[in-house]
Order: sequence, then structure tokens, then C-alpha cells
Amino acid sequence: MEIDLEKQKEHFLEICHSQIHRDGLDALLDWLCKADFFQAPASTRYHGAYAGGLCQHSLDVYEYAQKLAFLSPVPVKDESLCIASLFHDVCKVNMYKTDKRNQKLNGEWVEVPFYSIDERFHFGGHGAKSVYQVQWFMKLTQEEAVAIHCHMGFSDGNAATVRDVSNAYGQFPLAWIIHVADEAATYLLER
Repeated sequence: MEIDLEKQKEHFLEICHSQIHRDGLDALLDWLCKADFFQAPASTRYHGAYAGGLCQHSLDVYEYAQKLAFLSPVPVKDESLCIASLFHDVCKVNMYKTDKRNQKLNGEWVEVPFYSIDERFHFGGHGAKSVYQVQWFMKLTQEEAVAIHCHMGFSDGNAATVRDVSNAYGQFPLAWIIHVADEAATYLLER
């Protein structure tokens, strides 16, 4: 998939600057710009496995989260929704590398590029690592931290139990919204 990475980056940054008014935002965005956030894939093969896929996925989650928040009987703060949806997957920054493998195309073996995981910073589960990394730069509310931490639901592979995640969704509607928006973006838009 070919996307205009610079245009997508500008769109992401414009949303951040218009919706988030918190100390540390500029430092967080500076880190993302210096890292590979805007060029990285969202995964190696499941969804967004192309250059810019991580940023596109984050924007897709934001879009779905806005729709779910609009339908929610419980009010959700716009700034919190923006933070949790756009930064839920920062754990994937500097995590992928491009390799080459042989693949048969039209009866001929050719060398093709593919993404592989090159994890350099192991920290807890997927959501826990994102919370930790965002908080290097910007303080999160409890609701934002829980929403990012629990966005994978019961499949994160971390120490959270079904009861913990279920209780988190009950206590913080934003957590459920981000989880459902992440699933919708992954399975409805990006497959």
C-alpha cells in the first residue's frame, strides 16, 4: 500500500496540536518524529504491514473511537480520547526492521522485502510498554493509562486477568472504547 507519509504525518501532528493541551506533548511528538513512528508498520503481517501503517492505524483507531464516544451514554473527554487512541501503540516505535526473503512469484523465486520484529526494549505487555513510554514525556490520567494498558483486551499476554480487564472497562468507559476502536480498525479497515 502506498501512502503519502509526509501528508499523514502532518495530519497526525495537526490533530495532536489541536486536541491535546498538556505539558510534555511537544517532547513526545519530537521523540516520535526522530524515531520511526511515521514510517513503521503496524505489524509484520496482520494489519498495516506497510510503511506508515503504525501512524495510519493510530489515526484509524482515533476515528473509530470518536464514533464510539459519540454513541456513548457516558461522556468521554476529547483530549483523553485523542491521547489514548493516538498513542496506544507507541510500544511499536523502533521495533520493526526490514529483511528480505525468497518468495515464488509467477513460478520464479525472487527476493522480496518483509518486516520482522527487532525488539530492543522489552517491558511488560504491549499496553504496559506504551503507557510507560508515553509517560517518559507526558503525564497520563488514570483513565488514559488504563485505556492504553487495556487496549488489547484479554489477548495482551500480560499479567492482567479477565476480571482485571473487565473491571477496567466497567470503571473507565474510555478503556472499552479504545479496545473496541482498536479491534474495529484492525479487523474492519486494515485487513
